[in-house]
Amino acid sequence: MVRTFIQDYLNALATFKIAFIHIRGLEVMAIAEIHMHKNPAILTENLTKRYGDLLAVDHISFQVNEGEIFGFLGPNGSGKTSTIRMLVGLSQPEEGRASILGYRLPAEITQAKRYVGVVLDASNLYDELSALDNLLFMARLYGVPRDEQKSRAYQLLKDFGLYERKDDRFGTFSRGMKRALTIAAALIHEPRLLFLDEPTTGLDAAAARSLRGLISRLREKGLTIFLTTHYLEEADLLCDRIAILVRGKIVKIDTPAGLKRLVQTQSLIEFSFARDVSALTGDLRRRLGGAEAAFLDESRVRIYGGDPPQIFDAVFQFSRDNGIGIEAASTIRPSLEDAFLRITGLSTVVMGTEKGGGKGKGGRQ
Repeated sequence: MVRTFIQDYLNALATFKIAFIHIRGLEVMAIAEIHMHKNPAILTENLTKRYGDLLAVDHISFQVNEGEIFGFLGPNGSGKTSTIRMLVGLSQPEEGRASILGYRLPAEITQAKRYVGVVLDASNLYDELSALDNLLFMARLYGVPRDEQKSRAYQLLKDFGLYERKDDRFGTFSRGMKRALTIAAALIHEPRLLFLDEPTTGLDAAAARSLRGLISRLREKGLTIFLTTHYLEEADLLCDRIAILVRGKIVKIDTPAGLKRLVQTQSLIEFSFARDVSALTGDLRRRLGGAEAAFLDESRVRIYGGDPPQIFDAVFQFSRDNGIGIEAASTIRPSLEDAFLRITGLSTVVMGTEKGGGKGKGGRQ
């Protein structure tokens, strides 16, 4: 009897140890899961904004993970800036919920702002102040300890390549330098999350390239960046994940590679015609069977899917029937531009238009 009791005890103890080890294993797995799936820096659910009868942001839901560059890609008027303004407390949503770094909006926006930097399209710095004085002013505004203000300002000026111009007035800077210093000012309080609203818009190619390099280096330091842009190349180069926004709605969220895979399984052929064929789009599409046609402009079209020999035959017949010459025809490797065309059906011409109607520069290099 005693031997049976001892054996039962040992069996129970063994079972406990196995269970304990199993539970510990689950704990380790849970911890691994936490590290694999980073905490959300931004979380939204059905976020909505109206301006009168205009539904600017239409019930959007998304998550931004800590340490990533998350891109909001879409043409002007798609709701990118309206979304940022709600997330940083500059406007109130009509519907939906959002949180920043765990702080509920708008109730806890004051607490959240201590850890957030914001760079909108208009600079908040002063033309009459020097670069250094602007940074020191922002440091005081953000409540940076007095004994750290100068050291942080000097370090940012060095990091952004502006140290030699520290005593020059902000008003004398080029547009690219102004944008760089404005970003530096948004980092003076060492935020965990940075909002950049179309940072390279209006910059020349060299300034845009330099600024993209700065943004990449900020990400390498662990900063979370929410980036809005209408430049496809910029989103492809910088972003870990991209949300494509059209008319206030998110139509797709994925990595740049994931978005490109949507069109990599199909043939992709581009045709350039000798003149405008925009009035004949219906005729061309009817000839393509199940293939899809996306017009890049009035005389260029990309055709996705279908049997390539049949596509060439159909397009050549279209050109003969309508008396329109073909200047070029080629098969191409899918890009983010192709994914955008496929997902939205929009011409990329709308993506090259700046705010105010001008043509883009910075994102074309």
